[in-house]
Amino acid sequence: MNAFSPQLGLDFGSNAFLEPELKPAGEGAATGPAIPAGRVQLVQLRFQSVLTARMRVLLIAAVFAIVAFVAIIRIVWLGFAGHAPSQSSLADQLLPPRGEITDRNGAPLARAFPAYALWYDPDAMGDGGAPLVAAPNEVAAQLKSIFPDMDEAKTAERLATGRAGYLRRRVLPEDANQVFDLGEIALQFPQETDRHYPQGRLGAHILGYVVEQQGGQLGMEQVLEKRLSDPDLRGEPVPLSIDVRVQGALEDELNRGMLATNAIGAAGVVLDVDTGEVLALASLPEFDPNIVGADGAPNVFNRATNGVYELGSTFKPLTVAAAIDAGVVRNLSKAWNARPVEVGTRTIQDLKPKGSTLNVPQALVYSSNTVTARIADEMGSDRLQQMLVDLRMDKRPFIELPAKGKPLWPQDPSNRHTNMVIGYGHSLAVTPLHLANAYAAMVNGGIWRPSTLHKLAPEDVPRGKRVFKASTSARMRQMLRMISIYGTGRSANAPGFRVGGKTGSAEKPNARGGYSERKIISTFAAAFPMDRPRYVIVTMIDEPRGTRASSFQRTAAFNAAPVVGRLVPRIGPMLGVRPDANRDVDISDLRYLVEGRK
Repeated sequence: MNAFSPQLGLDFGSNAFLEPELKPAGEGAATGPAIPAGRVQLVQLRFQSVLTARMRVLLIAAVFAIVAFVAIIRIVWLGFAGHAPSQSSLADQLLPPRGEITDRNGAPLARAFPAYALWYDPDAMGDGGAPLVAAPNEVAAQLKSIFPDMDEAKTAERLATGRAGYLRRRVLPEDANQVFDLGEIALQFPQETDRHYPQGRLGAHILGYVVEQQGGQLGMEQVLEKRLSDPDLRGEPVPLSIDVRVQGALEDELNRGMLATNAIGAAGVVLDVDTGEVLALASLPEFDPNIVGADGAPNVFNRATNGVYELGSTFKPLTVAAAIDAGVVRNLSKAWNARPVEVGTRTIQDLKPKGSTLNVPQALVYSSNTVTARIADEMGSDRLQQMLVDLRMDKRPFIELPAKGKPLWPQDPSNRHTNMVIGYGHSLAVTPLHLANAYAAMVNGGIWRPSTLHKLAPEDVPRGKRVFKASTSARMRQMLRMISIYGTGRSANAPGFRVGGKTGSAEKPNARGGYSERKIISTFAAAFPMDRPRYVIVTMIDEPRGTRASSFQRTAAFNAAPVVGRLVPRIGPMLGVRPDANRDVDISDLRYLVEGRK
């Protein structure tokens, strides 16, 4: 059998298949069988198919490579140029436009939420006809039935003018549905983000309010404007030092005391003596931040931080404490002259004289002007003024609020008569918050600290400055407790809570430069529990009148002190201070000095 070796020749230039030439493997000229032309064509077709498939794969791979390259370039560009706007846009979508304010326990005080408004668009019909289907006065009457507090006459006048604008903000969905049923296309309901104060009027002077396009006004809304508006920070609530429960109790009792005496106003502070944190701060009458517009709010004056007053006999314990530190008062049993003091043409005397001599504990219990004036006189104006400066009573109160009153000092505090009357709380006007800070220093061991509306972590509490000796502070705790047991503060002596404090009643200055006999400021400054003071309370009633509820008396013993007597049992358990009739301050040595002269 002859063997053959086939050779295929392909003419790719002419695309024609060459016939195979068969040559013998050996010498012979014999020929073998020919390879069919169809099989050659099939091989070539397969070759072209594979080549086409490969080209397509390469083309698709190239397209994907270009897309990936563009995507990578885009990602890199966004990383350097577009990251911040993208994040900001995301924050704007997910976060409220203004951060939340809470109390120290997380209870919401101010937050942003979606709301509807009632908007009047006289061009809503778009045909140049009348903007309303019914007459303006009829529409106003219908709106009045939905919103009882709406001024019908002003609304009718507004609708008649054809001027676009808000008719009402903060419209509830159910009220919006009722307005929609009126069939007036010109009455529209744009959805907005509104600032809401869930506690209503509570803490209004602390929080302030927000005006659209203007930002925070008046209170912590103004102080925290940047913090609350920052997209990177507004997702985290800002906790204040306020305890909403204590704030509610303080406002409630102050309002009760104000109404009972027909007073024109009231103020109060609850202060942590060891940290300076304000747990409650109130000024009455208050306002509702939920309904404040661009025109502002009524009653925005803050009597607790902005009002300066002569706070009367509440200064007497401070004068005695300074005298003990200065060595002027060494022996509490020493008899001091309690007769009227003649200073030039002026006379200082007691409202209710208790004898010709009094020792220091008796002078505080009976609130003697004459003895306190003599102690201030012997101490001298330099040392008394230094004590007041150390207590920061020469500066505006230390608090974050914008409304801070500047103390009013007499023109010549070194004058002998002036120095003596300053000793018992006259001729020098300060805020109730000044007094609260001073009492905190007097009872906490002698350290003055600034007050704050921010919740403080233990490591953030300021070290403060020593103003009184620790031994003097301990002695003053005894005497303040003694006043609440035997003196003018008896109506504040809540059983089991060991309250100590001092009353003060001072006539208000009049426009002629003198003092009004009919208008007074009644104040009570207190602390509890006196065996380990934790909180200071200052209550002030502005221009109380003698009523049946106050036994027809105007002085602090009958109005400001009872407020504290009712308040302490309400807030004590909230603050971890429970009544304990088996605990108290040891005042046995002082009791002997007071009772021995009765």
